[in-house]
Formats: sequence, structure tokens, C-alpha cells
Amino acid sequence: MTTTNAATAPSVVSGTTDLPKSSSSNSLSSTTGSTLAGNFQTFLTLLTTQLQNQNPLDPLDTNQFTQQLVQFAGVEQQLKTNDSLSQLVTLQQTTQATQALGFVGKTALVDGSTAALTNSSATWHLNVPTDSTVDITIANSTGQTVFTGKYSSAAGTDIPFTWNGMGNDGTQWPDGKYTISATGKDVANNNVGIAAQVQGTVASVDLTQSPPLLNIDGVSYTLSQVKSIIATSSN
Repeated sequence: MTTTNAATAPSVVSGTTDLPKSSSSNSLSSTTGSTLAGNFQTFLTLLTTQLQNQNPLDPLDTNQFTQQLVQFAGVEQQLKTNDSLSQLVTLQQTTQATQALGFVGKTALVDGSTAALTNSSATWHLNVPTDSTVDITIANSTGQTVFTGKYSSAAGTDIPFTWNGMGNDGTQWPDGKYTISATGKDVANNNVGIAAQVQGTVASVDLTQSPPLLNIDGVSYTLSQVKSIIATSSN
């Protein structure tokens, strides 16, 4: 769907998509594991000392000894479980990094409402669940509103909405990042939630973040925000 100042178009979710923050779970897991291992060694030392110094005429009660062995086995199993979980986390991170690197240079469709205006053209892909009247607002990187428009849209998914960079007052806005937001009303005047996606080439991957972040037109996205990879035709 293409627009200059009037036509038929869909709508979008306000604002940019928040990105997950990297966690410090690895540090916490390491600290917890070290504490557990220390407690395990202390428990083992106490149990061994108790066996070495028991009175032969009054040996350790069988039930009590059995309970201690059960505790011993439980702590040992927990340590092994922690090691296995750490290995799984490492494997998952490696898999995510490998998958992310495979996206470099490819065209991706991702959840998001910020697109790059390049050569006076910016395109969003909108998902409209039902026939609606849609109010669209486009803002620049400072939050200033640069364009508004009202459109009627049939229900549909992945509906392209292209803006030519022209403001309502005739100003031609420069290339850069612009954010689209929209509100929709159905025929019964009920609010309609409309989602936005953007399409662009994955320029690079930031592997210092967990999960890795894809750089598309200067905006960062997680792997979970990728909806599809679009094949590019070759001549």
C-alpha cells in the first residue's frame, strides 16, 4: 500500500518495540554452583570424620547413616544436574549465535514500528484483523509528528504501507529513522489492535548480547522478533 496524502491503508502498534535486556543469570548460576559444591565437600568431610571416629561398641545408627547417605546422593545429583543445565545453556547460546550469523546479508521481516526512510521511501507491513478506519501517525527520531493520515482498510496481513517522506505541510523530510503508530476503528466503532512489521537487510549481528541482536537499518532486533526471511531474486 502506497500513500502520498490519501488512499486506502492499514494501521500499526504505537512506539518502537522494546528489546529484551541481557541477564546476569550465568553469574548467579556460577555463584550458586560454587556454594553448593562447597557445602557438598563439607558434608562429605563431616560424614567421613563421623565414620572414622565412631565408637565400635556403639556404632552409628543404621537408619541415621542411611538418611545421611540419601542426603549425600541427593546433593551429588544436584551438582550433576547443575553442570548439565550449564552445558545446555552454553549449547543454546552457541545455537542462537550460529543462527543469528546465518541471517547476515539476508532480508528479514521483523516485528517493529521503526523504519528507515531512504531515498524518500519508507515501508511498513501492517496486520489489520478486520475492516477498519485507520488513523496513522508518523514521527521522526526526536518524537516530532511529521505526517498524519486517515485511511480505510480491508482486513489483511502483511499489508505494505509506504510513505514518501512528505509531511502534511509539504515538507520533504530527510532520510532517517521514522516510527509509525496507528489506531483503528471497525464498522461498530470498536477499537482495533493493529500490529506493524518492518523489512530490511540484516547488516550485522551483536554477539555480545544475550540473546544476539540483529542490526537492520540501524535498529536492533532479537531473533524472536524475526517473522520470516525473504528470498531475494538473483539475475
